[in-house]
Amino acid sequence: MSDLKEFWLEPNPDLSAEAICKMVDEAKPHTILTDVKLPRVPAKIASRLEGTDILVTSNFNHASTAKRNKTPVALEVTISDQKDLERITQALELRPDYLLIDCPNWRIIPLENLIAEARGRSKLLARTTSFDESRAALSTLELGADGIALASHDTNEILKTRDLILRETVDVPLSTAQVTAIKPIGTGARVCVDTTEILEAGEGLLTGSSSQALFLVEGEIHPNAHVNSRPFRVNAGPVSSYVLTANGKTRYLSELSAGETVLLVDRMGRTRSVDVARIKIERRPMILVEASIGNRKITTIVQNAETVRFATKDGSKPLSEIKPGDEVLVRSEEGGRHFGTKVADEMVIER
Repeated sequence: MSDLKEFWLEPNPDLSAEAICKMVDEAKPHTILTDVKLPRVPAKIASRLEGTDILVTSNFNHASTAKRNKTPVALEVTISDQKDLERITQALELRPDYLLIDCPNWRIIPLENLIAEARGRSKLLARTTSFDESRAALSTLELGADGIALASHDTNEILKTRDLILRETVDVPLSTAQVTAIKPIGTGARVCVDTTEILEAGEGLLTGSSSQALFLVEGEIHPNAHVNSRPFRVNAGPVSSYVLTANGKTRYLSELSAGETVLLVDRMGRTRSVDVARIKIERRPMILVEASIGNRKITTIVQNAETVRFATKDGSKPLSEIKPGDEVLVRSEEGGRHFGTKVADEMVIER
């Protein structure tokens, strides 16, 4: 699972303090980069003005003085050509708390060099203007930048970037359900979710027949006598099943497509987001799995295949070995959902 990335937001300087505060409430950045004087907000303030949480400056002498005064510093460096890269060594000698990099001509290779050089010496923040730039900065060289400072006026881009960063840091609470029955049923349109990553032991997708109880179906990381492992794949269930995505929302498996993002969950409830490489929908024999949480009955449907495994507290079990009395991991909640968003007080009955 990835380390916590920092989400800085640089709002339009023409916005009022009231508008910026409203944006903070919605976007939930860790830090606001602005010279507008703000009232108390649930985020740090980085500014070129004195007396804020983090001093932002492009002046090396100013940064050096601030460091001697034990003031947190974000040192701005603009990289327009190869010569500017030489300034990075000088900047890192000052040991700024943050190195805020602005690359007007966005390129991946310079960022790779910066990540390698800054690692362990200063937190590297890449100034970005879009979701796509932010995603590239956070994943370059696998480790990625330590964070991004997004300067965008587009609310949709801001919220997508927020989701990209914050969803990777939220654990999903899991509990156990006791299997009560397994019933083969007819054929159905089954969905395999192939990702662009290699899944780890215990990782998979939370899917199920009801949004109130989703089963953790492990990825195909285990070989068997019939097929090799496919550690990029989760054999998730029928097209009508729910799947948990970012920010606690659900979608139908039928809605997923290549290029979108899904939320992987492991046995400990830790999450990471990965991109979908392809969706494979094929007609296959299906099986109904019934379980209970206390007095509540829950169900899911999956393909009747040995490659389907349910996660347990201690590991996972293939469907072929699951029997009544076994305990499997699920995500359980109360209330209903409307277009994938939880509505806590809504009564929804799904059987």
